[in-house]
Amino acid sequence: MRELLFLAHRLPYPPNKGDKIRSWHMLQYLSRHFRVHLGCFIDDDDDWQHAKSVAALCASTRFIGLRRGTARWRAMQALLSRQAMSVQYYRDARLLQWVDGLLSGDKVRHALAFSGPMAQYIDGSAGRALHRVIDFVDVDSDKWRQYGDSKPWPMSQLYRREAQLLLQYERHIAQQFTAASFVSPAEAALFRQCAPMARRKTGYFNNGVDTAYFTPMPAQPGVYRPGVQALVFTGAMDYWPNIDAVQWFVRRVWPALRRQFPQLQFYIVGSAPVPAVMALARVAGVVVTGKVTDIRPYLAGAALAVAPLRIARGVQNKVLEAMAMGKIVLATPQALEGIAAQPGLELLLARDDAEFIHHAARVLRNAERGTAMGAAARQLVLQDYDWERNLRGLGAMLGLPAAAETGAATPASGAAAPVLPVREIST
Repeated sequence: MRELLFLAHRLPYPPNKGDKIRSWHMLQYLSRHFRVHLGCFIDDDDDWQHAKSVAALCASTRFIGLRRGTARWRAMQALLSRQAMSVQYYRDARLLQWVDGLLSGDKVRHALAFSGPMAQYIDGSAGRALHRVIDFVDVDSDKWRQYGDSKPWPMSQLYRREAQLLLQYERHIAQQFTAASFVSPAEAALFRQCAPMARRKTGYFNNGVDTAYFTPMPAQPGVYRPGVQALVFTGAMDYWPNIDAVQWFVRRVWPALRRQFPQLQFYIVGSAPVPAVMALARVAGVVVTGKVTDIRPYLAGAALAVAPLRIARGVQNKVLEAMAMGKIVLATPQALEGIAAQPGLELLLARDDAEFIHHAARVLRNAERGTAMGAAARQLVLQDYDWERNLRGLGAMLGLPAAAETGAATPASGAAAPVLPVREIST
């Protein structure tokens, strides 16, 4: 059985953030085809309870607690050199020592780094003998560029510096590694423009959705009061693009909708809401839930799922999950990047506040209008966003023969696969 080193910047469980949803499904897939050696950080103390179950999928593991204050201090030290803060944030001598020791045994011939900064651990001489794949997921350097364009000085200058240095690092890694993957054809195309020297190595595999979990279901009593129409936004609420999205929506869209529909409520559903998000709950009709155990009842009972993102990279799982549940999604062009959906058929597109108000009002006046659109949305997800089918693209990048895709369904470590509950809350 072939051996593979898998490096991730977070424990790939629970799948409660967009990146952890992707890394969790990747780990499950990899464990069926390789003896996986997993090295990752744990940046949430609650995640330690899952470490043993995740380790059951692997031949060996190295979990390292990441203290955000310490990591931020390391990142700030990058300002004294020509280094990207993102890379320095995830630099750790203990993980490097473990990787070097693992590779010295000369059994591991394949390596996968999940997110750009984790590639630093196999960028040295020991890594050159490996079949190395980097899953950048998104073009992170472009996200920092967007931050720079949206923030006032001096933060704008800091973010633009990070965008420039991180792009240099991404180009270097893509040139050195065997293959570079992204979350969508749009992300891959953007990177080919940014790094033409690595264009032949650059590919993608789409995210997927657990369509048995995210499936149409009746509205649940007790989530929304009787007679209330609800709009819902889901996502981690300490993530800046999500914060910006709901602030913009409440400021520019919500007042007009609330005047037309006095019983309307806007639910912001997601973990770790920052003070700026909590403050929105003071606006009439706006509800901030904080962390919930299951987002599906909030989606099931909502008249409309909104994704008013103005800053985005990659694929928005929140959009795919709502579509999988047969809901109408009203989204900005940024939120739809990488999703092959046709506006007007499978979802609704709004380019500005006026279009948001117009489309939302039409749906709220005629709830039945969304039945066909919701059905078309779910059909698209079933067709294009199946995890098992899409992960074959990763297998091809790692050199798996096509016949291996029908191989053993148990972890390659030899252990029985742990049964872990899925509670997906996307970013």
